Amino acid sequence: MTGSEMFQFKNWAVVGDVLNEGKFACSIAKKLERKNYNVFKVNPRSDDPRVYKSLKDIKEKIDVIDLVISPSIGIEVVKEACALGIDKIFIQPGAGSREIKDYCKEKGVKVYEGCVLVEL
Repeated sequence: MTGSEMFQFKNWAVVGDVLNEGKFACSIAKKLERKNYNVFKVNPRSDDPRVYKSLKDIKEKIDVIDLVISPSIGIEVVKEACALGIDKIFIQPGAGSREIKDYCKEKGVKVYEGCVLVEL
């Protein structure tokens, strides 16, 4: 699946340091919102009520997960996404790993590696 194909879907969960203005996850979430995507901000490490701690806390249907987090945490997010039936993962530079890609391939999850800030 290409990045362009993923951008056809409108419900995105951005996973990373989504409230920190100095981080890519925050910039990505804002850009998606400006382009009229439904964005759900997820940070497993945050206790801020403005973000979800996990994907399972989101009640709406998620089409695409955008990983902007270290691969060691990202693999757990990917496993949770698979358990929830989410089958599209957009992996930002630095967020991917062989383990994540192999797991997605094994589970039939569509993966695209790229940069939302560049491609959208």
